[in-house]
Amino acid sequence: MRTSQSVLQFAAALLLLLSAAACIPPAAPPPTPAPMAATAVQAAAAPTKAAPSAGPITVTDALGRQVTFQSPPQRIVLTGKALFMVADAAYLFPEAAARIAAIGKTAQMQRDFIPLVDASYGAKTLLGAETGPEQIAAVQPDAVILKSSNAEKLGQPLEALGIPVVYVDFETPEQYQRDLQILGQVFGNPARGQELAAYFRSHVAQVADAVAGLKDEQKPAVLLIYYTDRDGAIAFNVPPLAWMQTLLVEMAGGRPVWRDAQPGSGWSKVSLEQIAAWDPAQIYVVTYTDKVDDVVRKLKADPQWQLLRAVKEGRLYAFPGDFFSWDQPDTRWALGLTWLAGKLHPDRFPGLDVIAEARRFYRELYGLDDAAFDQHVRPLLFGDLP
Repeated sequence: MRTSQSVLQFAAALLLLLSAAACIPPAAPPPTPAPMAATAVQAAAAPTKAAPSAGPITVTDALGRQVTFQSPPQRIVLTGKALFMVADAAYLFPEAAARIAAIGKTAQMQRDFIPLVDASYGAKTLLGAETGPEQIAAVQPDAVILKSSNAEKLGQPLEALGIPVVYVDFETPEQYQRDLQILGQVFGNPARGQELAAYFRSHVAQVADAVAGLKDEQKPAVLLIYYTDRDGAIAFNVPPLAWMQTLLVEMAGGRPVWRDAQPGSGWSKVSLEQIAAWDPAQIYVVTYTDKVDDVVRKLKADPQWQLLRAVKEGRLYAFPGDFFSWDQPDTRWALGLTWLAGKLHPDRFPGLDVIAEARRFYRELYGLDDAAFDQHVRPLLFGDLP
């Protein structure tokens, strides 16, 4: 715990920093796609746009903390690890572009979605991956939105400076429904938050209805692996049981073969021998740095992989995506669920057109019309798609 003298010294230094920061222009943004016009991007959300509330707002965040604002925050900062998951959810709200004053790194695989849906992105303060509380304070935010995993390292120092912090998780379907309503309160648009929560809830219900009544023997044995080749060392990894990747397999009507392995709190390495012992009927590959289509082609050509039942039967698949892989707890997990359920049980999803589903997703959630989808999204699609 800091002594009183240390706290006073820190506060004095911070005041000097804030004064200096006022003269420093925002960092130049990296090359980004040309943004869509704000009116086109926000068109789908416009019916639920709400005027700022007149009175105080009390938000109960993901950690069960109550945070009170006298009015909806007008200068919001998004930062912290795994930020793209939070940012993509925040930009489901039409108020986001105007209210977000500073934002951290939101790209993955060198692809950044936010500049496409925020015409004012270039005017924002762009924060680095290791941005600390002092740099965030210099932006003079009314609120900072963080994933709860950032609470100890970043959230607590910000709160010590008197900056309101709201925590979200966005890791499971249930948390999505809760956290979207939290953002609805922060942006002063609870109606949009409820509408979005209902969208994801209905998406899960539609898939659940389609696969209802399946017996265990009708559920394919599925392996979902994360391929990495850091420093030239190839590794195959399975997700924890509580992560979105496992939940997607189960919700889509599959049996995760790694369930009995009890993986830990993060991705767990598995050997090819273990994969062969599991003998999955279908294998789905995800990558977050490599091109998954290239990885799957390489695995299909590997003599050792050709001995696996799933490869022999042509059921080794590249999990699809666009800006981000659809298996992650990003807004696109709804697309990943639909695609996976259609792969596992095509007889229960007759006529499924995943490209059409993706068009609908971007139109209804982000306001991108067909022309915008064809120009900015469709060229980025990857994985086993038509």
